[in-house]
Amino acid sequence: MVARAERYALRVDFYQLAGESAENLLPLLARKVRADGERLLIVSEDAEQLQRIGRNLWERFPEAFLAHGHSGARHAERQPILLSADCEAPNAAPHVVFADGRWRDGASNFARVFLLFGEEQLQGARDCWRMLGQHADAERHFWKQEGGRWREGP
Repeated sequence: MVARAERYALRVDFYQLAGESAENLLPLLARKVRADGERLLIVSEDAEQLQRIGRNLWERFPEAFLAHGHSGARHAERQPILLSADCEAPNAAPHVVFADGRWRDGASNFARVFLLFGEEQLQGARDCWRMLGQHADAERHFWKQEGGRWREGP
């Protein structure tokens, strides 16, 4: 896990997936995080989803090399993008994506959290939004798709 700097607020970006899957959105987020020179942990308890994500990281943008590996595999600590079933970041990633829409207690160990959720996780995302609103050090952002582009909403 990464110990986040105390002077920074925890930034949480909520992405409501309407018409797009987490597997398709993740290469976009990963490309941006890597362009900023940062490492990323992608978390899902669904092993099949992690496989689809891994495939999309290789195939969605062939011109952008999104090197990644799986937690528990050899050299996991060297991977710029790490896929995992839990919230531990052996690659010292300051950013984490919860691809399965489920919030984890270990989120506060990261500087930035991306919570991707669909209709099935909507109530959990709302509960999480309210919970984070009670913490002075949490900065919340909500994103939704409009006209094929991601826009920050209210």
